[in-house]
Amino acid sequence: MNVNALAAPLAAGALLALATGCQSTVQYGDPTAVQSLSYTFSSTDLQMYAASMVDSLLTFPPIVEETKSRRPVILVSTIKNKTTQHIDMEALTDTVRTKLLRSGKFRFIDRTTDDAAIQEVRTQLESGLVDPATAVRFGQQIGAEYLLTGNFAQITQEAGRTKDVYYKLTMNLKNLRTGILEWSDEKEIRKIREKPVVNW
Repeated sequence: MNVNALAAPLAAGALLALATGCQSTVQYGDPTAVQSLSYTFSSTDLQMYAASMVDSLLTFPPIVEETKSRRPVILVSTIKNKTTQHIDMEALTDTVRTKLLRSGKFRFIDRTTDDAAIQEVRTQLESGLVDPATAVRFGQQIGAEYLLTGNFAQITQEAGRTKDVYYKLTMNLKNLRTGILEWSDEKEIRKIREKPVVNW
């Protein structure tokens, strides 16, 4: 047998095996599992903050009384990021709103879709494509009764090999008719990182 003819397929097989062995693998993980890889904001932190705030609001006695026989309408404002990190506050805000909505205790107004809603109403009224009897008209939307806001803050301290990062989420529920602050709460988390000792 020709040695060169045998060497070519063997080399191709070796290259294929090498390429296959170097491929990275991806596995699904539990999105609710505790993640503690660094001192920065994580998915675990997001879930902890959202769960804490929602549980606090739903169990606050005046709110329990208010939601016994009806579902108040709430407008949720995007939580403000006052930290030094780039954090997706919309994700945290969405999680809080979703958990509250799923409780069945509240109804929500979503201002992020107002432009699309206005365009749709105009199309229904002006395009001639929609039966006027079924067309939605301006001025029929329900106004929010409460405004839910939040601030996310961070304090960082370093000493030697230790880095201490303190996070605090504060949320407030304001009655838009009276201006009264009906509920407020805070959730705090502290993360401490010890840098390893480098031996040269």
